[in-house]
Amino acid sequence: MNIFIHGLGQDASSWTTTRRHLSTKDHSESVHLPDLVHNQEVIYHELYHQFTRYCQHYDQPLHLTGLSLGGILALNFAIENPEKVATLCLIATQDKMPKTLLNLQSHVFKWLPNRSFSQMGFTKNQFISLTRSMGHLNFRDDLNKVACPTIIICGSQDIVNKKASYRLKKGIPKASMVLIDRAGHEVNQHQPLSLASILHNFYQSNA
Repeated sequence: MNIFIHGLGQDASSWTTTRRHLSTKDHSESVHLPDLVHNQEVIYHELYHQFTRYCQHYDQPLHLTGLSLGGILALNFAIENPEKVATLCLIATQDKMPKTLLNLQSHVFKWLPNRSFSQMGFTKNQFISLTRSMGHLNFRDDLNKVACPTIIICGSQDIVNKKASYRLKKGIPKASMVLIDRAGHEVNQHQPLSLASILHNFYQSNA
């Protein structure tokens, strides 16, 4: 089972083009994160709890591909449930949340109109609540617990996440890394076909 997890500000459809061009025999799903915490407090702990329940629903090993927030959820799950994860793909993912960046995002969110969030699934207050609740996250001491083959992907223009990508590659035992040209943070939107090709080769080499 291939599970794709989008980033904050995206939705499940953000993976549509990549999934359409990805040649794999495994069934794939793109989880919509707001649906996991429907009618519940939107903080990281609760979102991760519901994501874990979602993943535990499947009996077969999982191929997890996550971008940004989705990558953090996938990494957290792979650390705590190594027996459940067959492969892991982390795109634009941090190993330790940069508090300064989170505070800046929260400040920016405050000044954006509510309509800017209407199509993202989370309200403005939920965006702010979620980002504030992530400041404590630090996976650096646990990266060696990821047991599965892992690929770290980062857009060549994603300055914010490039250093973290190199640290993830160094800290995860079975990790490789690819930089995608002409892509920023949202690799699945900027270069979906290149991403599909990389994932196909990664799955084939770890079949």
